[in-house]
Amino acid sequence: MRRALSLLIGLLAGVPIAARADTLSFPVLVPLTGFLSLEGTSQRNGAVLALKQTPAGITVASEVVDTGTSPEAAVTALERAAGSGTVGAVAASMLGTQMLAMLPLAQELKLPLVTVSGTASITEQGNPWVFRFFPGDAVTKSAHARYVVEELGKRRPAVIYQTTAYGQSGKTHLDAAFKALGVTPVFEEGVDPAAKDLLPVLTKALAAGPDVLVLHLHSGPTALLLRQAASSGVTLPIVAGSAMHQPSTAALLEPSELKGVCAETAASPVSGGSAEMQAFTDSYRAAFGKEPDAFALGQYDGMTMVLEAVKAGARSPDAIRKALSAEAFQGLAMTYKSDGKGNMAHSAVIVCYDGTSRVPKLAKRYDDPTLAAQ
Repeated sequence: MRRALSLLIGLLAGVPIAARADTLSFPVLVPLTGFLSLEGTSQRNGAVLALKQTPAGITVASEVVDTGTSPEAAVTALERAAGSGTVGAVAASMLGTQMLAMLPLAQELKLPLVTVSGTASITEQGNPWVFRFFPGDAVTKSAHARYVVEELGKRRPAVIYQTTAYGQSGKTHLDAAFKALGVTPVFEEGVDPAAKDLLPVLTKALAAGPDVLVLHLHSGPTALLLRQAASSGVTLPIVAGSAMHQPSTAALLEPSELKGVCAETAASPVSGGSAEMQAFTDSYRAAFGKEPDAFALGQYDGMTMVLEAVKAGARSPDAIRKALSAEAFQGLAMTYKSDGKGNMAHSAVIVCYDGTSRVPKLAKRYDDPTLAAQ
């Protein structure tokens, strides 16, 4: 079921969107229910916060639509959004299957899709209308594997991944990254995001004799596995995927259950790092009463770059697409620049928890880690 929330940002009350030529619409089509609800809510919040920065002389309109987890729902939402005034760009679902379903329609409609989906294949379709403001799996999984091998000195990883498109993509890139480092996992198994008990797969993984657990799971399953690992007395280091860095994921666990856990991500706003990052974090808290994460920050940076293009004179979807394709943008998380395929983000970080706090510390930064391990 889809739920639509009208976010009227700077609109003149009672005047229809279609009646104003100076209005640009930026629909936010993201999963707010289902197994990606935590991540999708962060994505929505980042887009909404960015869209409050209305360029002078332009009225910005935005509607948030819950796409759930169905590819068909995402396509329907995009079709409907395209008919609501002049659409400049779309903040599009981070769920890989939904992005893959929307891409052909976006190309047909000629609408830029701005996303934080990590699924690698969305920028491998030759589609010029997609822009990813979160490092794809080729980047994050390289950082993930390099931290395990180079920093922790581990060479017997057990890999547990999700059976979704996101999980399959991450697993493929983890395999390639470990192979480049001369490492072969001792155990690999996928789990359904709806699984209510991950102790069986954890038990099998431990039986393989690993020296580290490597996770590539969504938020809920990540928290479930970590809770069950802690209650089982597992002392192996655990290096998880980007879902773990989310404050909403950490909130599902006690600080003691996070001891020895690290995670890859694009950035960790709650870990600080600059006055600008702190200002973003403060604004996010004030607006939503929650802590921001890298998904929120990536979508915020992406929509801010879109608005910068509008400020510079872009008044159509194609003009915005050209700006996103050609320009570099200094965001809060990193500098963004398209690689020609729509991959805008090329850096990743590793964050780690010390067991006394739910706020992780920055442990390692990787810039363009898809280069050969060094």
